[in-house]
Amino acid sequence: MLTLVALASLLVLATVPEPSQAIVIYTGWERHALVGTEVRLSCSFFSWRWTSEDVTFSWTYRPDGARDSISIFHYTGGVPYVDNKGPFRDRLEFVGDPGRRDGSILLKNLEFSDNGTFTCDAKNPPDIVGRPSSVRLLVFEKVPIQAGVITGSIIGAVLGLLLLIVVIYYLMRFLVARRVFSLNVSKHGKKKKEGSQQRQLWTPPPLTLAPRP
Repeated sequence: MLTLVALASLLVLATVPEPSQAIVIYTGWERHALVGTEVRLSCSFFSWRWTSEDVTFSWTYRPDGARDSISIFHYTGGVPYVDNKGPFRDRLEFVGDPGRRDGSILLKNLEFSDNGTFTCDAKNPPDIVGRPSSVRLLVFEKVPIQAGVITGSIIGAVLGLLLLIVVIYYLMRFLVARRVFSLNVSKHGKKKKEGSQQRQLWTPPPLTLAPRP
């Protein structure tokens, strides 16, 4: 009887669906790119489960000034699908690795009209509850002044730090060499002084004449 009860309990537990947990999705906050170039939009997620074979990624796009978002990409069943009617139908490539929880896409030949917000959503069954993450894309004809100033400041700071390290290095070498030279001179002078004092302290014995027989 107890055996039957135990088997029945196992069957009930096996039929109960595994509870889902929250999934956390990550993208960058903002990306800058130039007209005619390409940009990678990264998307990854954290889940307590092993990566499922049924993992999915979805990307939507909302142009600047628009209210509605449009679907541009979807990955499901191990196959990537690019929307064949959207603005990126010929310029989007899937470069992620679902096995490593990476759903990144690559946008090519960027245009000014590509400015907007890109949103990534991921599911790792049974973990399907999570908030999509968004990244803003800004496309410029040339590098923004602010970005150029920041980049130049960083490069200048790094070069200044390297120059300071070189100056300190050679200054330390000079001080060490000067110290060694001073010690050698002092030691040599001390030995010379001691030798002179020894010569002054030594006096020859007096000469004595023996009497004639």
